[in-house]
Amino acid sequence: MKYIVSIISAFLIFITFGCTMETQDESQEKNGETNAEKEMSVHFIDVGQGDSILIQSPAGKNMLIDGGKKEKGKDVVNYLRQQGVEKLDYVVATHPDADHIGGLLSVLNSVSIKNFVDSGKEHSTDTYEQMLQLILDKHIPFVVPSIGDTIPLDSDVKITVLHTSEDANENNEASIVLKVQYKDVSFLLTGDADAAVEKSMIKKYDLKSTVLKAGHHGSDTSSSDAFIREVQPEVAILSYGENNMYGHPTPIVVTRLKKANAEIYSTAELGNIVVKTDGREYSVSADSFPVEKETVAETPLFISEKDVREEIVGITNQGNVAVNMEGWQLVSVAGNQVYNFPDISIQAGETLYITSGPEAKEDGIHLKWTNRQMWRNEEDKAQLLNEKGVVMSELK
Repeated sequence: MKYIVSIISAFLIFITFGCTMETQDESQEKNGETNAEKEMSVHFIDVGQGDSILIQSPAGKNMLIDGGKKEKGKDVVNYLRQQGVEKLDYVVATHPDADHIGGLLSVLNSVSIKNFVDSGKEHSTDTYEQMLQLILDKHIPFVVPSIGDTIPLDSDVKITVLHTSEDANENNEASIVLKVQYKDVSFLLTGDADAAVEKSMIKKYDLKSTVLKAGHHGSDTSSSDAFIREVQPEVAILSYGENNMYGHPTPIVVTRLKKANAEIYSTAELGNIVVKTDGREYSVSADSFPVEKETVAETPLFISEKDVREEIVGITNQGNVAVNMEGWQLVSVAGNQVYNFPDISIQAGETLYITSGPEAKEDGIHLKWTNRQMWRNEEDKAQLLNEKGVVMSELK
């Protein structure tokens, strides 16, 4: 592992300096009193369109992973103080994007930090350079981990680096991915790691985890079908800002998580989310607690027909009352393409057709999607999602 010792003309000089992080093959067993009866808390802090996660270990150690955007830094510091955090044993910057490291400037200026863990991916922004300068000025050990290293936060908790890449072409590809294991309960924290990173981890690790922090705020660049099948999460956390310009989380990701039977919690809807565990059982709470499993009323709408050659999909209302479609979506799964329904109702017993391709038409019973071809082949599934992103009907 590497530590920063100086900044010269915005370039970093690293040297090898001891070994405060252990490789995956090294045992993390320590002598001393067990914390078997104690709880670990993982806080997913609401920082809007960004990420910030606080881990409080059974032994009372604290780790902060990311800090949201710069303007959210004071909120993060206030949250830490509310939790009684006076010092951070580790701060992890998963990658140098502003919505992950911006708030760390306030944290660095306000809280005592023992170790700083960084992907090593250099970035030319003022925010990144300010962060490095603060770390240097405060003489905080700066660690660049390798894949397979473990972070010794607490002898009862194993924290393994499943991915990092200081030489990645893109910031998201550099993301530090951590698996946090406390007895039978585990957390997979993915930063903004994309599908290519997910694929590389599938080949190397047992990814099954109790709680998944979905990658890249629910973007369709992450949370691939194959990855979610490997993780098998019971709980999925989505950290994003309400009404964000990126459309996060994308319907296809929400659909994949629901198909995996994961309970989905989002910071945009619930505020700060806390998972507490004794290593065997766990509970989830939030600012708008109690959080209850969403129950979806039965809908009379279903996809009644799909013709990939004619580029037409029929949505039929088999109920007794009209259903307004505003906020609903039709998804071409293979192409990951989404049609957003306008403010229109399907009357009881009627069918509304969504058309695309060169012959797409628009009239009383037809809605035009686009003149492009949207349906790839017979295997391209169509999904109908309600206004909450829940799949209500599917047709191959």
